[in-house]
Amino acid sequence: MKRIVLIMSVMMLMLASCTENERVKNWGGDGTINLPKGRKLVNVTWKETQIWYLTRQMDSTDVAETYEFHEESGYGVMEGTYKIVESK
Repeated sequence: MKRIVLIMSVMMLMLASCTENERVKNWGGDGTINLPKGRKLVNVTWKETQIWYLTRQMDSTDVAETYEFHEESGYGVMEGTYKIVESK
């Protein structure tokens, strides 16, 4: 019983000390990025535990959209999702 409590305590400490990017990428779950007003998403990628996204200025014909960036693991466990939200 003590081992289980110790393992759970260590896991909780690890999760509490992680950034949102690390939690989503390494442990699964969901995260949201709200782009600055008037920015259009072009591309998004992971670099280690950081998420990088390329944007451009929206023009008058662009429509604000919401994108979902999914991780698909080989075993289907601890998969993360980032929702990227544009606003005009």
